[in-house]
Amino acid sequence: MEERKTIYLCLAHMSEDGMEQQYVKEAFDTNWVVPMGPNVNAFEQNLADFVNGNADGSHLDRKVVCLSAGTAAVHLALLACGVKAGDEVIVQSFTFCASSHPITYLGARPVFVGSEPETWNMDPSLLEKAILDRKAKTGQYPKAIVPVALYGMPYDCERIMAVADKYGIPVVEDAAEGMGSRFDGQVLGTFGRFGVLSFNGNKMITTSGGGALICHRAEDANTVMWYATQARDAYPYYEHTAIGYNYRMSNVCAGIGRGQMTVLEDHIAHHKHVQELYRELLTDVEGVTLHEQPADPRYDSNFWLCAATLAPNIRIQGQEQAYKEVIKTAVGGAAGVIKAVDSATTDCQPNENVEALRVFMLQKRVECRPVWKPMHKQPVYSDAAVYTNEVETEIFKVGFCLPAGPYVSDDDVRYIAACIKEAIVSR
Repeated sequence: MEERKTIYLCLAHMSEDGMEQQYVKEAFDTNWVVPMGPNVNAFEQNLADFVNGNADGSHLDRKVVCLSAGTAAVHLALLACGVKAGDEVIVQSFTFCASSHPITYLGARPVFVGSEPETWNMDPSLLEKAILDRKAKTGQYPKAIVPVALYGMPYDCERIMAVADKYGIPVVEDAAEGMGSRFDGQVLGTFGRFGVLSFNGNKMITTSGGGALICHRAEDANTVMWYATQARDAYPYYEHTAIGYNYRMSNVCAGIGRGQMTVLEDHIAHHKHVQELYRELLTDVEGVTLHEQPADPRYDSNFWLCAATLAPNIRIQGQEQAYKEVIKTAVGGAAGVIKAVDSATTDCQPNENVEALRVFMLQKRVECRPVWKPMHKQPVYSDAAVYTNEVETEIFKVGFCLPAGPYVSDDDVRYIAACIKEAIVSR
């Protein structure tokens, strides 16, 4: 009997006509194997065409700059917003560390805001509370606001932008997981002053690594591009009046991205289809609740990952062994890198049944990861200011992610659902 393949959360899928290889070959044939070139220019235009098109047929006029990573995009967006050492930046707590780490690169301090229960994204009411309290405590408004499209789910763009506009604070939308997600027909990343995209190997489309920054204003795009190319001034020799970074995307990676743009809409449709199939197969599984987008028709998620929660009273096979041994191998996205730890547990971790489900599914060759651990619960941010009702902390304890990428077939989804049912031993 043939051994079952491992079903990963999300893996890049190349176009069937091999356009990626064609553009990469052109880069080598023309010797444009550098962080600039025709593929970069064309990919930026492809992206701009996509993000500027609204569902109602109208068009925006945003500019796009391709960079080496989504993290670089967050960094340069904050820099362009004027964030400097000692400033504060409000950021969603329920997110990957790339949303908050760039704040510290600039010597600024993150202020974490908790989530609303429906979208799992930044709570607009807590956002305003945080703004007012930071002004009262420091005499200054935060310099930027970073909402995040968690697992592709749109944040409440209307209310968040209204709060930001009320206090004159620029918004950097972290849509790294939300490429192609829309709010009221408009692509995420185009509401704020900046919008961040990611093309990591597990995103909606990939350039192997890489990212992009959507800029509301042409002058911002020029500033970002200047900083991304080591901030060189216009002299025939190298003159620097600011510290710059080597953040531009390579012409080779951009060639992959150009090919990937031809399958973006197919990828989005596939992820939505997988979400619907999970909903159909897991609806009657007691204790398992799929994370759905709000009934409000303005929300249109790409469902980059399908997330769910597991009720605390559900018992899973092997649960008695959860957290009994220190992990000694790389897990998830660590890419073979691991920092040894002394304890199998921390003071904030998923429930034992969620960990048992992860281990059970791994034995079935299915990747089933915990949701992001809130940033305000991370040791590195133990001293950060936080404004939360702990909604995201409770979700972290019960949440898990299921495979949804282009390589996940309908049969795979059925197999995954069957494995979840098999894992449950009692209620």
